[in-house]
Amino acid sequence: MLVLRSAALFVVAALFEIGGAWLVWQGVRGDGDAGGRGWPWIVAGVAALGAYGFVATLQPDGQFGRILAAYGGVFVAGSIIWGVVADGYRPDRWDITGALITLVGMSVIMFGPRGR
Repeated sequence: MLVLRSAALFVVAALFEIGGAWLVWQGVRGDGDAGGRGWPWIVAGVAALGAYGFVATLQPDGQFGRILAAYGGVFVAGSIIWGVVADGYRPDRWDITGALITLVGMSVIMFGPRGR
C-alpha cells in the first residue's frame, strides 16, 4: 500500500510540476510566432509549481535527496507523455527507451531494499 501511495504522489507531483512549467512556457512563449499568452498563464504556472513543492513533502519516505532523485525519473517520463498529449510531440524509440531507463532507476532509488 505504501508503494501505491508513493506512486500516486509522484504522479500528482508530476502533473503540478510539468503542468506548471508548461503554463509558464505558454504564458511567455505561447504558440511561437503568436507570442505569449500573458500573465494569467504565468501566475497559474507559478502556483502549480508551488503546489508541486508541497506535494513532494507528502511522500512517506522522509529523505529529501532520495525523493527528488527518484522524482527525476518520473519527471522525464511524464514530460514526454505531457508533450504527446498537450503539444502533439512524437517521441522516437530513444526517447521511450530513455524514459523507461529513468523509471527503472527511479524504482531502484525509491523502492530498493534497504535492510529495514
